[in-house]
Amino acid sequence: MLEPAEALDRLRQGNARFAAGEVRACRPPTPEERAELARGQSPWAVVLGCSDSRVPVELVFDQGPGSLFVVRVAGNAATPGAVGSAEFGVGSLGCRLLVVLGHEGCGAVRAALEAEPGSLTPHLEDLVEGVRQGLRREPEGGAGPVLRNARAQAAQLLEQSALLREASEAGRLRVVAAVKDLESGRVAFDGG
Repeated sequence: MLEPAEALDRLRQGNARFAAGEVRACRPPTPEERAELARGQSPWAVVLGCSDSRVPVELVFDQGPGSLFVVRVAGNAATPGAVGSAEFGVGSLGCRLLVVLGHEGCGAVRAALEAEPGSLTPHLEDLVEGVRQGLRREPEGGAGPVLRNARAQAAQLLEQSALLREASEAGRLRVVAAVKDLESGRVAFDGG
């Protein structure tokens, strides 16, 4: 299993290839690779990303099947299902890195900032309310709303899950917020 710093470095390198248009790992697996994947999975990072069709996580990080345990929900929100999925990736699969990946132009973040109460369906309102709460909790400090949301959702993962919190406190898990720029394809990881 990769150490968190090594896993983060792999994501950075893969994203650099993606942004440069030099993707090489994100390709269909060979029959031999499919047979190996059928025997089990051993991803080395969990990524909680947005459902947005413009942010295909494996492609953005130039990673092939079996590398990443990807959870996607609009607004990269820490919903109960997302928390449980992250717990599975960390607790059962042994992932040591959890990235909360937001993206510029996120409709869920925009809805959290602009939607009138009662204008959304009840389920969408629940999702957007989680983003609103996160944005209210996370101070601006020069960060835009997408990064603030990614930070807030990362904090909520740790607050809502004893498993994730304990792994983080013990140094077995690193949790990082990140934002993808849609135009350049580059991902900026919070804190560098």
